[in-house]
This record gives sequence, structure tokens and C-alpha cells, in this order.
Amino acid sequence: MADTEWEAKVKGLLKGELKRRNVSYNQLVEKLAEIGVSETEPNIRNKLARGKFTAVFLIQCLVAIGAQDLRL
Repeated sequence: MADTEWEAKVKGLLKGELKRRNVSYNQLVEKLAEIGVSETEPNIRNKLARGKFTAVFLIQCLVAIGAQDLRL
């Protein structure tokens, strides 16, 4: 798979988890702040639109929204 395909897969994974939990980008900003991570809604929107973000950001988001399991 090309890098762009991997990026799309990761982007879809995070967006899917947000949708499953009915969490908006604004709510994600608030939930990230609760665990000590400072992000802005436009920054999150851009990261997810591009599909390029670190594994650290992915895990921070998943922890913030309370994800316990991932379906790949």
C-alpha cells in the first residue's frame, strides 16, 4: 500500500471512532484539554483532513474520547 492509502486508513479510523461516540471536533478539543493536550479546532480539522498526524496524537485522541478497543 502507498503512504497515501495508509494515511487515509488512519484518518478513517480516527474519524470513525469520533463518529461512533458522537464527538465533534470542538468536543474533542475540550476532551484533549482535560488530559492536558492543547489543540485548536482548526488544527484538528486540518490534521484530519490531511490524514497526517503522529501516532502520539492518535493515541491522545483515543484516550480523550474513552476508546478502549480499536477495530482495524
